Amino acid sequence: MKIATWNVNSLTARLQHVLDWLIANPVDVLCLQELKMTDDKFPLDVLKSAGYEAAVFGQKTYNGVAILSLAPVGDVVKNITGFSDDQSRVIAATVETASGPLRVVNGYFVNGQAPGTDKFEYKMKWLDALRDALRQELAANPNLVLLGDFNITPEDRDSFDPVGLKETIHHTTEERNHFKALLDLGLKDSFRMFEQPEKSYSWWDYRMLGYQKNRGLRIDHILVSEPLVPRVKGCIIDRVPRKWEKPSDHAPVVLDLDLGA
Repeated sequence: MKIATWNVNSLTARLQHVLDWLIANPVDVLCLQELKMTDDKFPLDVLKSAGYEAAVFGQKTYNGVAILSLAPVGDVVKNITGFSDDQSRVIAATVETASGPLRVVNGYFVNGQAPGTDKFEYKMKWLDALRDALRQELAANPNLVLLGDFNITPEDRDSFDPVGLKETIHHTTEERNHFKALLDLGLKDSFRMFEQPEKSYSWWDYRMLGYQKNRGLRIDHILVSEPLVPRVKGCIIDRVPRKWEKPSDHAPVVLDLDLGA
């Protein structure tokens, strides 16, 4: 079973990219972030023709998340339970597999703008609430995957310039401590379970030849719960779509799980 996450930075602009990528990479589950559209604009019929069901939590102009799945999805929960928020940032759903139900939690984490700002404070509160909600999710769903655009570089090696960007947004001690707190719930960073090429990133700025110079960040992650760890067979960043015409600034991250009975 393959599960992927991709911040498409507008599904309106990148729908054909998604369809083309799914033809070449027929993953079982694809989680999207930054739809930048309301639910009524979501291309359900087009994606259903491609074989995918969808759980959608859209928002006009900004944010928006969706879970696409070859198998039916159920028990859909939108946003963080117990946290009042008008931003469409989290959607969770259960997908049936050969070895039982798998809980998929897809998040477009708060950017935070800069330390010391109101938006950074919102990010800290949002991350606190997410951790509390995930603790409950894990208690009810031991087989769980948390994935999406985290807007956090967990370590220095996840940034093209860890010295120059030290304690700036995505690199702060506070953000990294929150990432560690998620791991402390019993989650594991699937990408780091394997030897990976140096300077492996999932996001590159459109400006200043960011992709061409590989001035990137690894901020898109797939975390798996402890019962799933032995079933993880691989995790890669697919840089190919970042080379396409008018691409998203993010690349898909793909997890390979053995969920046979």
